[in-house]
Amino acid sequence: MANHLVVAIDGPAGAGKSTVAKLVAARLGFAYIDTGAMYRAVALVAIRAGALGDKAAIEKIAADINISFRPEGEINRVFIEDGEITGDIRTAQVSAQASFVSSLPGVRAAMLVKQRALGMAGSVVMDGRDVGTCIFPAAQVKVFLTADSLERARRRYVELVAGGQTAELKELQKEMDARDKADSERAIAPLKKAGDAVEIDSSRLSIGQTVDLIVALAKAKGKTGESVL
Repeated sequence: MANHLVVAIDGPAGAGKSTVAKLVAARLGFAYIDTGAMYRAVALVAIRAGALGDKAAIEKIAADINISFRPEGEINRVFIEDGEITGDIRTAQVSAQASFVSSLPGVRAAMLVKQRALGMAGSVVMDGRDVGTCIFPAAQVKVFLTADSLERARRRYVELVAGGQTAELKELQKEMDARDKADSERAIAPLKKAGDAVEIDSSRLSIGQTVDLIVALAKAKGKTGESVL
């Protein structure tokens, strides 16, 4: 494999990016960086601080926040200065604010610096909305992972219920469609497929099949010895 390989996995909410990216990283022995969790962390801190109505305050939170990841088995634990927030950032309230927070120019600028620093530290699998288009446009492996909206809503429903939260499938689908629209239409770093990305529709694929496809892409690219640096 190349000394420094970046696997960028982008796609809409609920496509299974985080689950697949974690497994791909484990198979390849790469670090896993969840960019969505980083925006969720900013949203969580803003909610706790009562700062959602103050864009400048949110942007300052993004600049100052220290986010770290600690993989533990199949769980990618997320921490900020105050401690672990792995479960806290997956609530419906945080999900509802994450798209708005990620649309703020100052937040995206701050996260871009942090995300690139994490990605430059070594071979990584990074998932989000704009990894292959903005964060690492020279990533050697780019995947646009998607699935139909009902299937994505169903997956999120299962995730929330398993975590002890209540949810309504139709409402989740409605919220997911609204978030996709907002993410795709935002002026800065919109959700879109990179021109050189491989699109994978996972609607009828198992997690294992999806992981196998991406691992094969990474191994094939790694043999070329290309580097993102």
